[in-house]
Amino acid sequence: MPKQISAARRTALAGLLTATSLVLALGGCASYDVTAPADARADAPASDSTAQGATTTGGKDQGADGGSDVDCRKAKCVALTFDAGPSENTNRLLDILKENKAHATFFMLGKNHIAERPAEVKRIDAEGHELANHTWSHQILTEIKPDEAKRELSRVQDAVRKITGKTPKLMRPPQGRTNEEVSNISKDLGLAQVLWSVTAKDYQTNDSALITKRVLDQTERDGIILLHDIYKGTVPAIPGILKELKKRGYTVVTVSQLLSPAKPEPGMVYRP
Repeated sequence: MPKQISAARRTALAGLLTATSLVLALGGCASYDVTAPADARADAPASDSTAQGATTTGGKDQGADGGSDVDCRKAKCVALTFDAGPSENTNRLLDILKENKAHATFFMLGKNHIAERPAEVKRIDAEGHELANHTWSHQILTEIKPDEAKRELSRVQDAVRKITGKTPKLMRPPQGRTNEEVSNISKDLGLAQVLWSVTAKDYQTNDSALITKRVLDQTERDGIILLHDIYKGTVPAIPGILKELKKRGYTVVTVSQLLSPAKPEPGMVYRP
């Protein structure tokens, strides 16, 4: 049975369909725990003053250095995330983030990405971004056997740890599809699941202006923005996105900073 934690805020769901076209395929009477970032913060014990890796560097299993002490209970925060890299575009993206003093969470693929670009993985970590898991080969975790799903995630955990000495604490299931079995596997591996509230569908277009518009039209406080650093139109859109978000009063943070003072809970699904 799913753990009951602040029942008013966390709900065991038999199915989940969001307005951002997230389809979470569930079978039978499967259930799992879901919470929003704001609710996670509200539920956090008073003693939890910082998110996992939000303010310090070092530490074998630390997720990221957020680069500054950001309190999203007070600040108007939005988390910036990138899926499916690293790629040939990642170094330029990291240059842009550095120029804008912004930090992001990178949900990385293993095959042809982490395995082929360890230097970019090291740089992501060294520059204070959050290392996260997007499976080894982008298989839909709800459509494969549990042992296969576990390997899809654990291979990324091992690869990132080998490169950086750190183990990701967050994962994003391909296509946002999860269920009770995936949640249990994630819990066993020490991974919280992170969905999103903003998508530019940059896999459908290389029009940077359109990508920018879609992001800005959907962004609200405590949102999680999903982009991909593997597509040609995405990275050129980032300067304009960051500039306008700042103009609108947003503080761009990692997912762990968004959750702080709560810490990512293994197996939990975080969805704005």
